[in-house]
Amino acid sequence: MITCYFIQPHDVLFLRGNKLFGDAGSYGDSLMPPNPSVMAGAIRSALMVHKGIDFAEFAGNGDFMDAEFGNATRPGSFRLNAFHLARRDRNGKVDILYPLPADLSVIRPKDTEQYKISRLKPESSNSLLTSAATAQLAVLSSGTRDKPETGLWLNAQGWQAHLRGEEIEPGCLICSDELWKKQPRIGIGLDADRRSAADGRLFTTEAVSLAKREHGISDKNSHDVGFLAQIEGVEPLREDLTLRLGGDGRAAQASLVSASEPDWQQINEQICKDERCRIILTTPGIFTGGWWPTGISDETEDKRFQFELGDVRATLVCAAVPRNGVISGWDLAAKRPKPAQRVAPVGSVYWLQDLQATPEQLCKLADRGLWPDTAHNDSRRIEGYNRFVFANF
Repeated sequence: MITCYFIQPHDVLFLRGNKLFGDAGSYGDSLMPPNPSVMAGAIRSALMVHKGIDFAEFAGNGDFMDAEFGNATRPGSFRLNAFHLARRDRNGKVDILYPLPADLSVIRPKDTEQYKISRLKPESSNSLLTSAATAQLAVLSSGTRDKPETGLWLNAQGWQAHLRGEEIEPGCLICSDELWKKQPRIGIGLDADRRSAADGRLFTTEAVSLAKREHGISDKNSHDVGFLAQIEGVEPLREDLTLRLGGDGRAAQASLVSASEPDWQQINEQICKDERCRIILTTPGIFTGGWWPTGISDETEDKRFQFELGDVRATLVCAAVPRNGVISGWDLAAKRPKPAQRVAPVGSVYWLQDLQATPEQLCKLADRGLWPDTAHNDSRRIEGYNRFVFANF
């Protein structure tokens, strides 16, 4: 059973990233939106509480094993399938928001407030001497040299147009300033022995305040901003959950909602007809080959790489991957940090040609994610990493 939760924080959030933090005078940046493992852990813990699972037995090395939640070393059927920023209007309709994929460029020409949206397309690099690993380069055709805009998001309408390879209307873009604000907060370190404030231990953290309808009366403040998480493998689900988010355990309310999906059948049929497609990461990708997606094998002639995963076969000809990120986290059961791993960021795009697959095989692979056939990194698999969508070339 696949269901969606809309998660709305009650107060500000402290979503610290993977940088060292705690020394006197340090500054704790917030990662917005957080990694999917943050939400997977919060939902999983809340559902385990309602099921009555003993956390001491769960974390122990005994014979405890739950079919849905597993144990500290072996996961069960629970998994996070999707995690997005989202907003909900006064009628309860949820609109999923997506960061700009790497193959989109948005500029604002001088003396105008209108955005210009362009798409990068693969072009042959034979006439250029480059160190590019692929046969083609993602090229932006433009008559001017403009700096692209940042901090923009696509609504569901713009996202679905991009998946179909259609033009995106400027009205589909949303600025992050309309979705959340960051505020510096001063904290004081504590002396555990004296149970009092420690001398010279002032520090600063970033608090994230998500927009709510009551924050303003303009059209830009007509939504409650939160997160949308799609999970499966747990029955029955509770309609409402109270979650603890981040290391500070900030409260949030999770409510069951319905969210619209693109017409995957139509998109996949067109992809199979054209025998080419794009892969767009919707969550960070943990790949053994760095930025190379799982399924890439040896290089063929002319810098073309074979892609074979599940029942899908194709040739990778181009990629647009921003600077890599790092994920880590805290293992509550083992009481230690999780290993730091490099990830390909959300929005990375890979172009495939010579595709050999049916629409059903594409759906099956998208449901599984970019993971090997055999058991591999199961703890990260259920946390929602390596999720992607197929899009028209």
